Amino acid sequence: MSLKEEMQSGLLYYEYGHPDAEDQAYEKVLERQRERGKDLTFEYNHTRPSDMDTRNRLLKEILGDVGKMAWLEPPVHFSYGCNTHIGDYFYSNFNFTVVDDVDVFIGHHVMMGPNVTLAATGHPVFGEYRRNGTQFSLPVRIGNDVWIGANVVVLPGVSIGNDVVIGAGSVVTKDIPDHSIAFGVPCKVVRPITDYDRKYYRKGCRVNLDFERIKQPE
Repeated sequence: MSLKEEMQSGLLYYEYGHPDAEDQAYEKVLERQRERGKDLTFEYNHTRPSDMDTRNRLLKEILGDVGKMAWLEPPVHFSYGCNTHIGDYFYSNFNFTVVDDVDVFIGHHVMMGPNVTLAATGHPVFGEYRRNGTQFSLPVRIGNDVWIGANVVVLPGVSIGNDVVIGAGSVVTKDIPDHSIAFGVPCKVVRPITDYDRKYYRKGCRVNLDFERIKQPE
């Protein structure tokens, strides 16, 4: 099996030192992608806050896909960038980090607190296997209308559904279903999102805005 196939199948692989010519060629492809992504991200992180035209241009060059009205507070960090796919109306606070050796999919109307990490790549438990950088990669998927709190880590292969809140400081090791509030280490579903949450924005605090009269982005 080729290096590319191992990476895309969730199997163990290493990125350097392959004897096969096809794998050696793919090593160079990966190296070019990583270097380009990091150079562009460095440039993004050093733009002036007022220079939105440059930021928007760079995001389109860094990411595999990016929708309308995406706002990423610098600094941001990507392993590649080209494997991250972001939908419309996305916001991430400072220090958003994506280990995107394989695809990371983020839906529409998603918000990230400070210091969120999405990690599509991990390493084997047995120590000797890690000596040459052996790893495995599994796609991460995040649905629409998701809010991920500060200092959350999402691990390889995890899918987070639509209309989900992940509490601050959580480590998400397993899939989270739609319409859920989840938090903890490891992260677990605490309760569903219900009509109560339509009336109260937090416990005991009634919603004070008329959302029927406020135009919401689609």
